[in-house]
Amino acid sequence: MLTFVGLGLYDERSITVEGREVLRDADSAFAEFYTSKLLGASVEDLEAYHDTDIEVRNRAGVEQDPEDILRAAESGEAVFLTAGDTMISTTHVDLRLRAEQRGIDTRVVHAPTAESAASGLTGLQNYRFGKATTLPFDYAHGADGVPASVTDAIDENRERGLHTLVYLDIKLRNDDYMTADHAADLLAEEYGDLLGVVVARAGSPDPVVAADRISALADREFGDPLHLLVIPGDLHHIEADALGELAGAPDGLLEVE
Repeated sequence: MLTFVGLGLYDERSITVEGREVLRDADSAFAEFYTSKLLGASVEDLEAYHDTDIEVRNRAGVEQDPEDILRAAESGEAVFLTAGDTMISTTHVDLRLRAEQRGIDTRVVHAPTAESAASGLTGLQNYRFGKATTLPFDYAHGADGVPASVTDAIDENRERGLHTLVYLDIKLRNDDYMTADHAADLLAEEYGDLLGVVVARAGSPDPVVAADRISALADREFGDPLHLLVIPGDLHHIEADALGELAGAPDGLLEVE
């Protein structure tokens, strides 16, 4: 059996009760932290809290050579851990399909996601979000300005009155996390007068939610990562009230549909 377990959003305690039980009873545990990681816990913290050894795999060890994981799942109960919810990344789906093709039973134990947390913390209704996008560092995409993939997603969502969740680039090899003020600065030339909402450290004891013009957000600091940026579309009156009360949005930016 190969069970995919999401670790949640922040530290060793963010896992669900079901996930903790599965991990406790497993014969072997593997993890990857190249797609994302827990900012509030190290691998050693996870091992101590869950009283288990965890083998961390790099990208090649999951995508190109997962044989150790598959063999462990063939002979016993193996767990594959990821930050956030599992199965969000296609690399995890590929690993699950490889297991199924070898006759290995698989199972998924879900956990909170950045997307659900962004909706919950801001008060923006989850069914009013359109296509999400990722804003990369300039050096990562090798071109000037914001990539068309980002602006197209924002523009298409705005045309439909939908909110846009902008994931901010993470380069774990360099321990480099894009901050929301940097993201806002990149977007300010084209969207500076639009309402933006920052979500920082979702799932932690001290999350921050702040709403203002994107140009104004570029001049603020939001503390430690991880950060997200939301560009709202049309606002329901409850959403507008939530952004005013929970995120300090200026009244003049809260136009209700």
